[in-house]
Amino acid sequence: MQTAYENDTIAALATPPGQGGIAIVRVSGERARACFDALFRAAGNQTVESHRLLYGHVYDGSGQMIDECMAVLMLAPRSYTREDVLEFQAHGGEQVASQILSALYALGVRPAEPGEFTRRAFLNGRVDLSRAEAVMRLIAAQGEQSARAALRQLTGGVSAFVRDIQEQVIALTAGVAAALDYPEEIDEEEAAADIVPKARRLAEKLLSACDERAARLLESGFETALCGRPNVGKSSLLNALLGEDRAIVTDIPGTTRDVVRGSVILDGMRVNLSDTAGIRDQAETVEAIGVERARKAMQGADLVLLVLDGSQPLTAEDERLLADTETMPREVILNKADRSAAFDMPGALRLSARTGQGIGELRALLAQKARVRGDLPLTSARHMLLARRAAAQLNGAADALSGGAALDLAAVDLHEALQTLGEITGERVDEKLLDSVFSQFCVGK
Repeated sequence: MQTAYENDTIAALATPPGQGGIAIVRVSGERARACFDALFRAAGNQTVESHRLLYGHVYDGSGQMIDECMAVLMLAPRSYTREDVLEFQAHGGEQVASQILSALYALGVRPAEPGEFTRRAFLNGRVDLSRAEAVMRLIAAQGEQSARAALRQLTGGVSAFVRDIQEQVIALTAGVAAALDYPEEIDEEEAAADIVPKARRLAEKLLSACDERAARLLESGFETALCGRPNVGKSSLLNALLGEDRAIVTDIPGTTRDVVRGSVILDGMRVNLSDTAGIRDQAETVEAIGVERARKAMQGADLVLLVLDGSQPLTAEDERLLADTETMPREVILNKADRSAAFDMPGALRLSARTGQGIGELRALLAQKARVRGDLPLTSARHMLLARRAAAQLNGAADALSGGAALDLAAVDLHEALQTLGEITGERVDEKLLDSVFSQFCVGK
């Protein structure tokens, strides 16, 4: 599982590069203490001990001062990686961090690879694989609900759920083994009759924990497409929802030629808004390309907001759009409510993008549509794929026993289900999977 260099001492910038209030350079490995002694000089008579933040100065190998900083040494195993860890907290800026890293490299430390600190935490048994993955999901979270889901995973929600299933599968496997070992005491048919419903219940529990829609929304956000014919106020509505002038607004039909995107956080969920080109039959070449992109955005959206000009009678283009979007997840918006209404439509939301009337109601509607269950134990695509595979293996065992197959054949499926569940937490893992998971991390984490 380990590569030849995973016992090396590594270092990386743990904060975003560029100017900022602070830059943290992180070191992990057996040479961390030697690096601390070689590069840092504590001011005054401060006692150097593990996990104590010290004030002083950091120097390069030639004795040239690099910066005034704080430093903390965290000795194994009480550290993020369960190795000796050193952190320099210096003034933000690329030059200072670069000089500290250069001084470390001169001492034989090598640059860390993406996710290597967390990979070491996994390899050293501090976290299982699902919790390691949660670290990156928490860093990447763009809404409160997404952050909460990642935090549940980080604090062991996935691990606890999977291990509970594993324990029950082990119990079923033990029942099979007992029936095979003591046939004179345990009847195979009775054992099979006991195992079949339990295996099916576990499979159902795994399947009910999988919600691809919720997982996608937590990771990428709720996709909303604003559509309608030209000059009904789609761009004004986008700007009103975003609270900024993102899209150009004019009285000239066809101003929006491409999809203009923006995002807003509503009730802790990221909602992605796409303002599309006005859809009409008579469009010149460039506008026609925008119309085609608008239709694609509508087809891929979680929700289509069909915007109509409520101050004018419905046109033939409006009628066609109403018909075209009838089978899509859709809400009809009657814009320009600050003017006299030309018609009414049951179930439609009347608002004014210009004055802000009804915008709060639309925000609440979008938040409600984007809401996902807060108790889902599995919100990762990788975890759900494995859970579905394990469920199929459990059902395979139940089907085999229901069909009169021998217990030892069902035992194979039960064992495979146990192995599959182990891939979620990392109990059964290979180097290729680790490379795939940790390559998605940023350097320094």
